[in-house]
Amino acid sequence: MIQVAVTDLEYRKAQKVFTAAANDGLHCLSAPPGEDELAAFIRQVGVRYAVIGVEPYRGPVYDSLPRGGVLARFGVGHDGVDKSLATGRGIICTNTPGALDDSVAEHAINLLLAAARHTVTVAAGVKTGQWTPIVGRELADKTLAVIGCGPIGRRVAQIAAFGLRMKVVGCEVVDVNHEAMEREFGFAHVTKEFAEAVADADFVSLHIPSVTATRYFMNRDRFARMPAKAWLINTARGAIVDERALYEAIVAGLIAGAALDVFEREPYVPVDPDKDLRGLKNVIMTPHVGSSTQEACDRMARQALANIQAAITGRYDDMNVLNPQVLTALGGT
Repeated sequence: MIQVAVTDLEYRKAQKVFTAAANDGLHCLSAPPGEDELAAFIRQVGVRYAVIGVEPYRGPVYDSLPRGGVLARFGVGHDGVDKSLATGRGIICTNTPGALDDSVAEHAINLLLAAARHTVTVAAGVKTGQWTPIVGRELADKTLAVIGCGPIGRRVAQIAAFGLRMKVVGCEVVDVNHEAMEREFGFAHVTKEFAEAVADADFVSLHIPSVTATRYFMNRDRFARMPAKAWLINTARGAIVDERALYEAIVAGLIAGAALDVFEREPYVPVDPDKDLRGLKNVIMTPHVGSSTQEACDRMARQALANIQAAITGRYDDMNVLNPQVLTALGGT
């Protein structure tokens, strides 16, 4: 039986899948998520394969895994994984693309609906004895700007356009097939220019990766380009939004509000204690639950384990490898 370390939160999210992996020769063990503790666990148990969550791993874990080991990300975003360091140690890094697209897209729409109808505020009011209806907005014919037209952004557009009858404008830096984007996903228009995409937006939904070039993508300048009526929706990554600039934009009335599932620091801690987003009534905050549906968690677990099984048998072409350079050194393609 091959042992696999699975960080505790991820293990609990898909425990049935990880337990059932024993039928395929994998004994999945719940492991601590903190890097020092995880590294110690890996050494103590002697595992070659580890499934990890969203926490950043910057050093000890790469020293603990043997050459040819796998660090399998339970999810898509991999900004917490040091691919360069892993490559130097001969460790294969993988993720689970596609496994969470529907769940994250649905949560983006959930946040959009909550913003439009003030759901969080009125629901909390009823529970405290208040009965103060707030007039909301219908979404039909409203404009949604989708920033980043990858799989999740396209799914959000599809739901908004075909399900809610919204006008959807996309912003994507690479060339796209405009006819296909309109026919299959409901985009009215796709542009490479942020200012053009958000010019008349009622909602702006972010679906771009967190890389060096996108850090603080949403900054003072881009907030200033959004209409005052617009809400920002972020289910992508916290680091793409300058939270200080967001706070200032909301307080100044440059934008209407924000619905956020991801933050620069998680669990949320304000970057600036004087600009705590929790104190603003027109900010909706959820604890990074976009991909936390049972269906998505099960898919991510199965895909992470499939990557490990492929590594065990040397089927590198069947893996979702994040650092393909390492395969050459390991004798792969």
